[in-house]
Amino acid sequence: MNPEKIQQLIQQGMPAATVEVSGGEGKYVAQVISDEFAELSLIKRHKLVYACVGNEIASGELHALTIVAKTPAEMPAA
Repeated sequence: MNPEKIQQLIQQGMPAATVEVSGGEGKYVAQVISDEFAELSLIKRHKLVYACVGNEIASGELHALTIVAKTPAEMPAA
């Protein structure tokens, strides 16, 4: 498993999201920015992202994924 594959899986499940994944050696951080998260609790946001990589987590191919799930409005201005 590599960051690019994780990004691809999340992007397939959430095509409108902006996804950045970093890390390695089984430990990754995914930053997912999407309007889909509006009005959702943090747990529901994480469930949406985990649903995209559930098979990989269940198989052990993906060991640890930290998720940062925000709406575009919640992101600091660049």
